[in-house]
Amino acid sequence: MIARVIVDIWKNYRGRFLCTLFGLFVGIMFLWLGFWKTVFLLICIGGGFFLGNKLDKNEDILEWLDRLLPPGYHR
Repeated sequence: MIARVIVDIWKNYRGRFLCTLFGLFVGIMFLWLGFWKTVFLLICIGGGFFLGNKLDKNEDILEWLDRLLPPGYHR
């Protein structure tokens, strides 16, 4: 019975469920670490996700840095 409910929630409300869990996680982090430490942690997680996404898609990170930074900053 509970397994069917969980599967139904996962199939029909996956985004809401995951975002709710993420919100719970962020709320707990605010209480545990404080505001600025939590913001820094979320920025680090976002950066890691961004770089991992670039690597998964086999995109060249140095080419992306060339577009982002002025010439001569990373070589």
